[in-house]
Amino acid sequence: MQSLHGRLLLVASLVLASFLGLGALALDQAFRESAEKALQDRLQEQVYALLGAADEDRAGRMRLPDNLPNPSFSTPDSGLYAQAAGEAGGYSWRSFSLVGRGMSFLQPQAPGQWRFSNRQWQAEAYQVLSFGVSWEDYQGTELVYTLAVAQNTHAMEQQVDAFRARLLYWLGGVSLLLLIAQGLVLGWGLKPLRRVAADLRRVESGEVDTIAGRYPTELKGLVRNLNALIQNGRASRDRYRNSLGDLAHSLKTPLTLLQGVRESGDCERLQEVVAEQVPRMDEIIQYQLRRAAASGCSAPGTLVSVLPMVRRLRATLDKVYRAKGVDCRIVIDKATRFHGDEADLMELLGNLLENAYKYARGRVRVSSRLDPRNAGRLLQLELEDDGPGIPAGKRGQVLNRGVRVDQQLPGQGIGLSVANEIIRLYGGALEIGESDLGGALVRVRFQD
Repeated sequence: MQSLHGRLLLVASLVLASFLGLGALALDQAFRESAEKALQDRLQEQVYALLGAADEDRAGRMRLPDNLPNPSFSTPDSGLYAQAAGEAGGYSWRSFSLVGRGMSFLQPQAPGQWRFSNRQWQAEAYQVLSFGVSWEDYQGTELVYTLAVAQNTHAMEQQVDAFRARLLYWLGGVSLLLLIAQGLVLGWGLKPLRRVAADLRRVESGEVDTIAGRYPTELKGLVRNLNALIQNGRASRDRYRNSLGDLAHSLKTPLTLLQGVRESGDCERLQEVVAEQVPRMDEIIQYQLRRAAASGCSAPGTLVSVLPMVRRLRATLDKVYRAKGVDCRIVIDKATRFHGDEADLMELLGNLLENAYKYARGRVRVSSRLDPRNAGRLLQLELEDDGPGIPAGKRGQVLNRGVRVDQQLPGQGIGLSVANEIIRLYGGALEIGESDLGGALVRVRFQD
């Protein structure tokens, strides 16, 4: 079955049917046992009634009268029968209800002993109770008698069948109502999933940009990740488009320079320009490729250790800016983890840390703060330097592509823009302020 609703409904129906079936069997068995116990109690009462009606002959021996208080014993084929025997076979008595019936159900018992048994005679079932009695005659002789009472179980079986029919009727009705209610409840409970599927189809058709609306707590994470993947797909498309534009723009100047030198006809100058511009063009291409490869939230739940990556970047930048002698201090806990793609973190940290090294006079500091509700998860990252800083009026502008505050240092003005795009892919925000070191403070906040 491909439908989740159908699977749940089938399993729940099977469980419900099993539970009600076992319950019906238990109730039927309990009622039958109760009916049999009631019949046995009635048979005991009849035995006590026979003992109460018993009389003595001249010798003091027990004798049962022909007419008993219970008219069923005096009515032929009444379904209630009695027998008595004793005195070592010298006495035998049968109730008038046994007239015309050759059945015998008496089983001799020791005095005070009860015995219940089931008997079958001519396709009729009987419940039989035999009871042993000790009787003393006038001479003091102890005589042993056995009284037996038999009851036709037809009435009891009819009672059990009637109860079973009512039980099946009510349980069948209740089962039908429960199945209907169960289907409605499952439909209502799975409605948010159908809404998610409908919203996804609307996103695919271009009616809406993201999945919106209120969803149960269990689906909020799914909706959040789906929206992140949708935004990541759009951002990747825009990122490739922007990267192609930036690549074309960045290569325009070197190509123009090469074209001008070629037209001048100066071969030596052309060789110098080619030797100078080809590495530059290669660097531009590699940079744009790395930027376009930033994957965003492509693998939710992926953990990347932050401290080793920062140390690797510091070691590389220390070599590049060896002449400046920058002192880079790292204040990051070993347990700090970034929830996302490693390439994104590398691109993000590389751009921000390179800017800090580029504009610092001699000191750089990198610190982080963890999410208190999720130990180890990176919540905030700060990069500081002691350089000239970024004027308050230009802090929003430097996040745009191609905008640079200092035109004297080499660069293309897109590092902060790329970092900001990556941060926004993860639902974070980039803030620029003033550091205690005297220069710029770049603060990255991720979703908490």
